[in-house]
Amino acid sequence: MATIESNDLVIVGAGPAGHSAAYSYREAGGGGSVRLVSADAHLPYNRPPLSKDYLRGESEESELPLATKQDYADRAIEISLKRRVTAIEPSDHLLTLESGEQLRYGTCIWAAGSLPAALPVPGADSSDTFLLRSLDEARRLRDAARQGISALVIGTGFIGCEAAASLALRGNTVTMISMESMPQQARLGTDVSRRITAWLEQLGIELILGADIKSIHDGRRVALADGREFVGDMVLQAVGVKPCINPLDDAGVKIESGRIAVNEHMRASVPDLYAAGDVAFAFNPAAGRSLQVEHWGEALAMGEVAGTCAAGGDASWDAVPGFWTEIGDHTLKYAAWGDGFDDARLVEHGVDSFTVWYTSNDRAVGVLTHEADDDYDRGSELVWRGDRVR
Repeated sequence: MATIESNDLVIVGAGPAGHSAAYSYREAGGGGSVRLVSADAHLPYNRPPLSKDYLRGESEESELPLATKQDYADRAIEISLKRRVTAIEPSDHLLTLESGEQLRYGTCIWAAGSLPAALPVPGADSSDTFLLRSLDEARRLRDAARQGISALVIGTGFIGCEAAASLALRGNTVTMISMESMPQQARLGTDVSRRITAWLEQLGIELILGADIKSIHDGRRVALADGREFVGDMVLQAVGVKPCINPLDDAGVKIESGRIAVNEHMRASVPDLYAAGDVAFAFNPAAGRSLQVEHWGEALAMGEVAGTCAAGGDASWDAVPGFWTEIGDHTLKYAAWGDGFDDARLVEHGVDSFTVWYTSNDRAVGVLTHEADDDYDRGSELVWRGDRVR
């Protein structure tokens, strides 16, 4: 095996957490050599538009990068693209790449993100179906989504709903097939689920709910256990993600809930290793427990904490996780601890404006708004403090 040069800091992953970690390390005064290693073929880029305006053809690839090659060079951050890390030896501070090369680090920040999951049914792993996580996948999906084609979208999570709405707005015939009885009912409650259902149907999307998917054939046909079959020109699977932590499974690193266990400073259980973003099961002091979060904004925030602490600074992650989702012309804003609620109370403000307050033991644990930004800002504070909603 060839050993390439050692680096004071190696960041694995070039998503929002990796990008933020690299920048924050330098801003906190971190010196020495910094290398960002990514399996992606592109410099760090903005992923949320991939299921929204980029898929609709309203924005282009040139608008996606988070920074230019020169921006990284100005900060003395080396970028190694198309380099997948397959093993880590924390005791030796050594990373092994898919190519067989080895890379030694002083400190490592693991920010490898997630990969889209496929259904555990025959035909789901075929290259004829579509997934949506990376720019290359989004480009392939957008190129295939010519106006007038029919699309089958499996899954009614945030990516599924966003992509289905974008495809419908492009003029495509869209059928959504989901194992859920209502879109995102368990996460967001019945009232919000009904509104999401109505928004999707207003776009002409057909919803097939409570489905037991048996198989996928030729990237075009979805068969259900009850004998029904749906045929389209393309099939998009949007059924969740899998954190990229396989190289750490046998490395002596503490893993919880399928993620790397870290404290509020993003430090893992072994020396000189941090984790941030989707791969992290991070302790949040304000919540009083560890949380798993898959939001873009939280990946940026965790990366900032990891980079700052790796540079010797003092930072911790104690914010309320929050994100925005666009379903057609509708934007939902949501901030919550994300691990359950006892009650979801809807407050109507008129003209399709509303707020949902999520509580547990009469304390705020989440807020969701549509056209009610003041409630979103106030709600985030209430959740952070654990106050009652009045």
